[in-house]
Amino acid sequence: MTGSLKRVIILTLLLALILTFFFPAESFAQPPIQIPEVNLQIGGEGDEDPESLVGFLQLLLVLALLTLAPAFVMLTTSFTRIVIVLSFTRNAMATQQIPPNQVLVGLALFLTFFVMQPTLAVINETAVQPYIEGEIDQETALELGAEPLRNFMYYHTREKDLALFVDISGMEQPETQDDIPLHVLVPSFIISELKTAFQMGFMLYVPFLIIDMVVASTLMSMGMFMLPPVIVSMPFKLLLFILVDGWHLVVSSLLLSFN
Repeated sequence: MTGSLKRVIILTLLLALILTFFFPAESFAQPPIQIPEVNLQIGGEGDEDPESLVGFLQLLLVLALLTLAPAFVMLTTSFTRIVIVLSFTRNAMATQQIPPNQVLVGLALFLTFFVMQPTLAVINETAVQPYIEGEIDQETALELGAEPLRNFMYYHTREKDLALFVDISGMEQPETQDDIPLHVLVPSFIISELKTAFQMGFMLYVPFLIIDMVVASTLMSMGMFMLPPVIVSMPFKLLLFILVDGWHLVVSSLLLSFN
Protein backbone atom coordinates (compact mmCIF):
# COMPACT_ATOMS: atom_id res chain seq x y z
CA MET A 1 0.00 0.00 0.00
CA THR A 2 1.54 3.38 -1.02
CA GLY A 3 1.88 6.36 1.32
CA SER A 4 -0.66 8.48 -0.59
CA LEU A 5 -3.28 5.74 -0.36
CA LYS A 6 -2.69 5.43 3.40
CA ARG A 7 -3.15 9.17 3.84
CA VAL A 8 -6.43 9.09 1.93
CA ILE A 9 -7.77 6.25 4.09
CA ILE A 10 -6.72 7.99 7.33
CA LEU A 11 -8.31 11.30 6.27
CA THR A 12 -11.53 9.49 5.38
CA LEU A 13 -11.72 7.82 8.77
CA LEU A 14 -10.99 11.09 10.61
CA LEU A 15 -13.70 12.87 8.63
CA ALA A 16 -16.19 10.12 9.47
CA LEU A 17 -15.33 10.34 13.19
CA ILE A 18 -15.68 14.14 13.21
CA LEU A 19 -19.08 14.01 11.50
CA THR A 20 -20.28 11.33 13.90
CA PHE A 21 -19.24 12.83 17.24
CA PHE A 22 -19.24 16.58 16.68
CA PHE A 23 -22.24 16.88 14.33
CA PRO A 24 -25.20 14.89 15.65
CA ALA A 25 -27.68 13.32 13.31
CA GLU A 26 -30.36 15.83 14.33
CA SER A 27 -28.41 18.62 12.62
CA PHE A 28 -28.80 16.87 9.27
CA ALA A 29 -32.42 15.88 9.78
CA GLN A 30 -34.98 17.44 7.55
CA PRO A 31 -37.93 19.27 9.13
CA PRO A 32 -40.77 16.89 9.83
CA ILE A 33 -43.37 16.53 7.11
CA GLN A 34 -46.89 17.13 8.23
CA ILE A 35 -49.00 14.21 7.05
CA PRO A 36 -52.64 15.12 6.64
CA GLU A 37 -55.02 13.17 8.80
CA VAL A 38 -57.22 10.81 6.80
CA ASN A 39 -60.37 9.23 8.19
CA LEU A 40 -62.05 6.31 6.43
CA GLN A 41 -65.68 5.82 7.34
CA ILE A 42 -68.20 3.47 5.80
CA GLY A 43 -71.76 4.70 6.05
CA GLY A 44 -72.99 7.85 7.66
CA GLU A 45 -73.20 8.78 11.29
CA GLY A 46 -76.08 7.15 13.04
CA ASP A 47 -76.71 4.86 10.08
CA GLU A 48 -78.21 1.77 11.61
CA ASP A 49 -79.94 0.43 8.52
CA PRO A 50 -79.51 -3.38 8.58
CA GLU A 51 -79.66 -3.54 4.78
CA SER A 52 -76.55 -1.36 4.46
CA LEU A 53 -74.74 -3.58 6.96
CA VAL A 54 -75.67 -6.70 4.99
CA GLY A 55 -74.43 -5.08 1.79
CA PHE A 56 -71.15 -4.19 3.47
CA LEU A 57 -70.68 -7.75 4.72
CA GLN A 58 -71.42 -9.09 1.25
CA LEU A 59 -68.75 -6.74 -0.15
CA LEU A 60 -66.22 -8.07 2.36
CA LEU A 61 -67.16 -11.63 1.43
CA VAL A 62 -66.65 -10.90 -2.27
CA LEU A 63 -63.23 -9.36 -1.59
CA ALA A 64 -62.25 -12.40 0.47
CA LEU A 65 -63.33 -14.71 -2.35
CA LEU A 66 -61.27 -12.71 -4.85
CA THR A 67 -58.14 -13.44 -2.82
CA LEU A 68 -58.91 -17.16 -3.15
CA ALA A 69 -59.65 -16.92 -6.87
CA PRO A 70 -56.25 -18.33 -7.99
CA ALA A 71 -56.79 -21.40 -5.81
CA PHE A 72 -60.25 -21.93 -7.30
CA VAL A 73 -58.86 -21.58 -10.82
CA MET A 74 -56.08 -24.10 -10.17
CA LEU A 75 -58.03 -26.71 -8.24
CA THR A 76 -61.48 -26.74 -9.86
CA THR A 77 -60.46 -26.57 -13.52
CA SER A 78 -58.12 -28.39 -15.88
CA PHE A 79 -55.16 -26.21 -14.85
CA THR A 80 -53.69 -28.75 -12.43
CA ARG A 81 -53.32 -31.54 -14.97
CA ILE A 82 -52.01 -29.25 -17.70
CA VAL A 83 -49.32 -27.47 -15.69
CA ILE A 84 -48.04 -30.73 -14.13
CA VAL A 85 -47.72 -32.46 -17.52
CA LEU A 86 -45.90 -29.45 -18.98
CA SER A 87 -43.53 -29.47 -15.99
CA PHE A 88 -42.89 -33.19 -16.49
CA THR A 89 -42.07 -32.50 -20.13
CA ARG A 90 -39.46 -29.90 -19.23
CA ASN A 91 -37.89 -32.10 -16.54
CA ALA A 92 -37.78 -35.12 -18.85
CA MET A 93 -35.74 -33.15 -21.40
CA ALA A 94 -33.41 -31.95 -18.59
CA THR A 95 -33.39 -28.41 -19.96
CA GLN A 96 -33.33 -26.86 -16.46
CA GLN A 97 -35.45 -23.68 -16.62
CA ILE A 98 -36.13 -23.68 -20.38
CA PRO A 99 -38.88 -22.90 -21.11
CA PRO A 100 -39.15 -20.65 -18.04
CA ASN A 101 -41.94 -20.93 -15.49
CA GLN A 102 -43.72 -17.85 -16.83
CA VAL A 103 -44.06 -19.47 -20.25
CA LEU A 104 -45.31 -22.79 -18.86
CA VAL A 105 -47.84 -21.15 -16.55
CA GLY A 106 -49.02 -18.82 -19.33
CA LEU A 107 -49.47 -21.72 -21.74
CA ALA A 108 -51.27 -23.70 -19.04
CA LEU A 109 -53.65 -20.79 -18.41
CA PHE A 110 -54.56 -20.38 -22.09
CA LEU A 111 -55.03 -24.14 -22.49
CA THR A 112 -57.23 -24.08 -19.38
CA PHE A 113 -59.39 -21.34 -20.88
CA PHE A 114 -59.63 -23.37 -24.09
CA VAL A 115 -60.68 -26.55 -22.26
CA MET A 116 -63.08 -24.77 -19.93
CA GLN A 117 -64.66 -22.59 -22.63
CA PRO A 118 -67.81 -24.74 -23.04
CA THR A 119 -68.31 -24.82 -19.27
CA LEU A 120 -67.69 -21.09 -18.94
CA ALA A 121 -70.13 -20.41 -21.76
CA VAL A 122 -72.86 -22.33 -19.94
CA ILE A 123 -72.11 -20.49 -16.69
CA ASN A 124 -72.30 -17.16 -18.49
CA GLU A 125 -75.55 -18.04 -20.21
CA THR A 126 -77.39 -19.57 -17.27
CA ALA A 127 -76.05 -17.57 -14.31
CA VAL A 128 -74.01 -14.47 -15.11
CA GLN A 129 -76.17 -12.81 -17.74
CA PRO A 130 -79.50 -13.41 -15.93
CA TYR A 131 -77.98 -12.01 -12.74
CA ILE A 132 -76.68 -8.90 -14.53
CA GLU A 133 -80.09 -8.31 -16.08
CA GLY A 134 -81.74 -8.69 -12.70
CA GLU A 135 -83.76 -11.78 -13.56
CA ILE A 136 -82.35 -13.87 -10.67
CA ASP A 137 -80.88 -13.09 -7.28
CA GLN A 138 -77.34 -13.74 -6.08
CA GLU A 139 -77.99 -17.08 -4.39
CA THR A 140 -79.75 -18.47 -7.46
CA ALA A 141 -76.90 -17.26 -9.68
CA LEU A 142 -74.34 -19.05 -7.49
CA GLU A 143 -76.32 -22.28 -7.59
CA LEU A 144 -76.82 -22.15 -11.36
CA GLY A 145 -73.17 -21.18 -11.93
CA ALA A 146 -71.81 -24.00 -9.79
CA GLU A 147 -73.81 -26.67 -11.61
CA PRO A 148 -71.79 -26.73 -14.91
CA LEU A 149 -68.52 -26.68 -12.93
CA ARG A 150 -69.80 -29.51 -10.76
CA ASN A 151 -70.63 -31.56 -13.88
CA PHE A 152 -67.12 -30.99 -15.25
CA MET A 153 -65.43 -32.10 -12.04
CA TYR A 154 -67.73 -35.08 -11.59
CA TYR A 155 -67.04 -36.29 -15.15
CA HIS A 156 -63.26 -36.27 -14.58
CA THR A 157 -63.33 -37.75 -11.06
CA ARG A 158 -62.69 -41.44 -10.47
CA GLU A 159 -65.27 -43.37 -8.50
CA LYS A 160 -62.55 -44.75 -6.21
CA ASP A 161 -61.39 -41.26 -5.22
CA LEU A 162 -64.93 -40.05 -4.75
CA ALA A 163 -65.79 -43.06 -2.58
CA LEU A 164 -62.74 -42.36 -0.41
CA PHE A 165 -63.91 -38.91 0.65
CA VAL A 166 -67.53 -40.01 0.94
CA ASP A 167 -66.51 -42.73 3.39
CA ILE A 168 -64.17 -40.51 5.39
CA SER A 169 -66.74 -37.72 5.67
CA GLY A 170 -69.24 -40.15 7.17
CA MET A 171 -72.08 -38.94 4.98
CA GLU A 172 -74.76 -41.19 3.58
CA GLN A 173 -74.13 -42.81 0.24
CA PRO A 174 -75.28 -40.32 -2.40
CA GLU A 175 -77.94 -41.53 -4.77
CA THR A 176 -77.42 -38.89 -7.46
CA GLN A 177 -74.69 -36.51 -8.50
CA ASP A 178 -76.50 -33.58 -6.92
CA ASP A 179 -76.25 -35.25 -3.51
CA ILE A 180 -72.45 -34.90 -3.49
CA PRO A 181 -71.38 -31.68 -1.72
CA LEU A 182 -68.58 -29.55 -3.09
CA HIS A 183 -66.33 -30.14 -0.06
CA VAL A 184 -66.31 -33.84 -1.07
CA LEU A 185 -66.24 -33.42 -4.84
CA VAL A 186 -63.39 -30.90 -5.06
CA PRO A 187 -60.66 -32.94 -3.24
CA SER A 188 -61.78 -36.06 -5.11
CA PHE A 189 -61.36 -34.21 -8.39
CA ILE A 190 -57.93 -32.91 -7.36
CA ILE A 191 -56.39 -36.29 -6.54
CA SER A 192 -57.91 -37.75 -9.71
CA GLU A 193 -56.27 -35.00 -11.73
CA LEU A 194 -52.95 -35.61 -9.96
CA LYS A 195 -53.05 -39.31 -10.79
CA THR A 196 -53.89 -38.66 -14.44
CA ALA A 197 -51.13 -36.04 -14.71
CA PHE A 198 -48.52 -38.39 -13.21
CA GLN A 199 -49.56 -41.18 -15.56
CA MET A 200 -49.07 -38.88 -18.54
CA GLY A 201 -45.77 -37.67 -17.11
CA PHE A 202 -44.53 -41.26 -16.79
CA MET A 203 -45.32 -41.90 -20.46
CA LEU A 204 -43.36 -38.77 -21.35
CA TYR A 205 -40.33 -39.88 -19.36
CA VAL A 206 -39.97 -43.30 -21.03
CA PRO A 207 -38.47 -42.27 -24.43
CA PHE A 208 -36.10 -39.78 -22.79
CA LEU A 209 -35.04 -42.40 -20.25
CA ILE A 210 -34.16 -44.77 -23.10
CA ILE A 211 -31.93 -42.09 -24.62
CA ASP A 212 -30.17 -41.59 -21.27
CA MET A 213 -29.55 -45.33 -20.92
CA VAL A 214 -28.16 -45.65 -24.45
CA VAL A 215 -25.85 -42.66 -24.00
CA ALA A 216 -24.66 -43.87 -20.58
CA SER A 217 -23.91 -47.36 -21.94
CA THR A 218 -22.03 -45.89 -24.89
CA LEU A 219 -19.91 -43.65 -22.69
CA MET A 220 -19.07 -46.52 -20.34
CA SER A 221 -18.05 -48.74 -23.26
CA MET A 222 -15.75 -45.97 -24.50
CA GLY A 223 -14.20 -45.59 -21.05
CA MET A 224 -15.45 -42.02 -20.61
CA PHE A 225 -16.53 -42.41 -16.99
CA MET A 226 -15.89 -38.78 -16.00
CA LEU A 227 -18.21 -37.28 -18.64
CA PRO A 228 -21.78 -36.81 -17.31
CA PRO A 229 -24.25 -38.60 -19.59
CA VAL A 230 -26.77 -35.76 -19.22
CA ILE A 231 -24.52 -33.36 -21.12
CA VAL A 232 -24.32 -35.72 -24.09
CA SER A 233 -27.91 -36.94 -24.04
CA MET A 234 -29.62 -33.54 -23.86
CA PRO A 235 -28.91 -32.60 -27.53
CA PHE A 236 -30.30 -35.97 -28.62
CA LYS A 237 -33.40 -35.42 -26.50
CA LEU A 238 -33.96 -32.01 -28.05
CA LEU A 239 -33.43 -33.46 -31.53
CA LEU A 240 -35.96 -36.23 -30.88
CA PHE A 241 -38.45 -33.75 -29.42
CA ILE A 242 -38.13 -31.50 -32.47
CA LEU A 243 -38.36 -34.33 -35.01
CA VAL A 244 -41.60 -35.71 -33.55
CA ASP A 245 -43.04 -32.20 -33.02
CA GLY A 246 -43.16 -32.77 -29.29
CA TRP A 247 -45.12 -29.71 -28.20
CA HIS A 248 -47.85 -30.52 -30.70
CA LEU A 249 -48.10 -34.07 -29.37
CA VAL A 250 -48.08 -33.01 -25.72
CA VAL A 251 -50.71 -30.30 -26.16
CA SER A 252 -52.94 -32.46 -28.35
CA SER A 253 -52.73 -35.32 -25.81
CA LEU A 254 -53.66 -32.93 -23.01
CA LEU A 255 -56.65 -31.52 -24.87
CA LEU A 256 -57.89 -34.95 -25.95
CA SER A 257 -57.61 -36.25 -22.39
CA PHE A 258 -60.48 -33.92 -21.39
CA ASN A 259 -62.89 -35.20 -24.05
